[in-house]
Amino acid sequence: MTPFLHVAMILVSAGFITLILLQSKGSSLGGIFGGSDSGVYQTKRGVEKTLFNVTIAAAVLFFVLAFVIVLVS
Repeated sequence: MTPFLHVAMILVSAGFITLILLQSKGSSLGGIFGGSDSGVYQTKRGVEKTLFNVTIAAAVLFFVLAFVIVLVS
């Protein structure tokens, strides 16, 4: 069971890293050079909101899986 948990941890880790890199916060050209978004609050919608929620779920899965691996070891 331990090898399965380690493989699952590697897959969840890779997916979590990918999800974080897909987040597009500050990806505009002005954000590269330190520009601001003029302080306007914008809500997440559509794909951005789904990606955000999936990233949170992946983070929770990552920590739960890490906790289970520690308990089993």
